[in-house]
Amino acid sequence: MTRLRARRHSSRDVVVLTIGLGVAIGINVAFIWGPTLASIVLSGTDWNGISEIRWIGAENYHDLATSYPPFWTAVRNNVLWLAFLGLIATPFGLFCAVLLDRRIRFSRLYQGALYLPVVLSLAVVGFIAQLVYSQDYGVLNAVTGRETDWLGDPSVNIWVVMVAAAWRHVGYVMIIYLAGLKAVDPALKEAAAIDGASETQAFFRVVFPTLRPINVIVLVITVIEALRAFDIVYAINKGRNGLELLSVLVTENIVGEASRIGFGSAIAVVLLVISMGFIIVYLTQLFREER
Repeated sequence: MTRLRARRHSSRDVVVLTIGLGVAIGINVAFIWGPTLASIVLSGTDWNGISEIRWIGAENYHDLATSYPPFWTAVRNNVLWLAFLGLIATPFGLFCAVLLDRRIRFSRLYQGALYLPVVLSLAVVGFIAQLVYSQDYGVLNAVTGRETDWLGDPSVNIWVVMVAAAWRHVGYVMIIYLAGLKAVDPALKEAAAIDGASETQAFFRVVFPTLRPINVIVLVITVIEALRAFDIVYAINKGRNGLELLSVLVTENIVGEASRIGFGSAIAVVLLVISMGFIIVYLTQLFREER
């Protein structure tokens, strides 16, 4: 049996497989694991990209927590971003998917309208947000007759920008849940109806539990969207004046005028640790489903 199995792959097949896997692994290491490991190592240095690399241990992390005010503002904003997308935008996307799954009139039109923002990048959404919220030429102030500085007031701008980001996120979540709802066995709904369950009871007790794999995927996507949000705030005011995010601080310190590569790498590692927690949950769920 061993010899027969060994003969199934010719030498040409082995070469092709080796090259294919080698290229994939090489790209993965070069663009993902390489920069990740480099960031972890550089986070313990004070390197500025020019001078000699000097090891300083955990000093960058200490400075982040004690003497870098934008860090805690960015952490707070990332938490708000995650809570807003997870508790408001995602459930609303699920609600839209449930309505469209019932094949209401003009459902195709509604589906297209809700999905349209997904094809736009967050940077474009940021430019659209400026057209809506600008104090001087914004549509919102023109319609309401107010002169509110929606994007310049630090106590307000984070909320209106999250609404703009949620506009795109809702369509993304809706499509994923809609695909999951289409895969639910209609017999489950019929059995629940025969047992006397209302539509709401049937959804939460029968349909929603079957969407558990979809829920995990949506959770991970929501977390990633919240943590990697960069384009929209940078397009509006370069992520400053109340719109600070961890991803923006990484860019400002590594690529910006400061050129504090070691310090920026420490922020990137903090972002990596937060992301890894949710990614591990996703992978654990995925392997459990395969078993």
